[in-house]
Amino acid sequence: MIKIEKVKNRVTGKEIDFVLPDSLAVATIGMRNPKNSWNKTDSFYDEEQYVLGDNDIRLATTLSQAGPVHGKFVRQIYVCADITAPLYWWKEFDTYKVGTVANSTSTMHKLTSRDITMEDLSYDKCLPEAKNSLEATVVVCNSLRRKYVEATQKKDPKARDYWYSLIQTLPSSYNQTRTVTMNYEVLSGMYEYRKTHKLDEWREFCSWIETLPYAKELIIRKDNSKEKAEEKPAKVETKPATAETKQEEKSPKKAAKKSKSGTMDWDFLL
Repeated sequence: MIKIEKVKNRVTGKEIDFVLPDSLAVATIGMRNPKNSWNKTDSFYDEEQYVLGDNDIRLATTLSQAGPVHGKFVRQIYVCADITAPLYWWKEFDTYKVGTVANSTSTMHKLTSRDITMEDLSYDKCLPEAKNSLEATVVVCNSLRRKYVEATQKKDPKARDYWYSLIQTLPSSYNQTRTVTMNYEVLSGMYEYRKTHKLDEWREFCSWIETLPYAKELIIRKDNSKEKAEEKPAKVETKPATAETKQEEKSPKKAAKKSKSGTMDWDFLL
């Protein structure tokens, strides 16, 4: 089980959009810095939402689809969310250390504040015998919690033993909530390598990524390498060489978009 929600102020109830509108504006303005083409910016604010104009979305898509070097501006598009997921999913998420920050609900401080229930766990895929085992584990955890609380009140040295036993017995299906910030570049990497993961939580996470503003253009990069490898080579018909064809072979191709240094030239878009 995984639940992804907008970050919410617990006092006022105000929700924060998944993508911070100003970060989208900053990123797309900055992407025009290399060619000083700010005068071609046509994006605008529609109330609190930042909408990319045709010129900006065309350039942003081209740069992003060219890879992380040309599309580095997407690192400035920030995403925030409250994510509730089991510990076995979080330990995989934690491999993404660059570009992510998370504040979690604390098992160290709050785990002993109340009894654990089955609703605190992800067990929707458990077989009956596995669920029975999980229920028995919950009973043991709650017994250890009560002994810890009682020992703490009596200042009994065994309190630490009960607490350690509880932490080490806690199942990896225990759900934890974290407030997470990421950026579009990080999400692009997650999507590429996790969209077909065997954990349903990852596939659901990637489905959520698809719903973010301009995800198709800026996050989900098209990988044509596999398609090209599967394409059958087209038959080439040979024709007798003529003066015209020889001249065409010598003349430079107009479709080329690379400079002499081998780097991509985006002047035709800027």
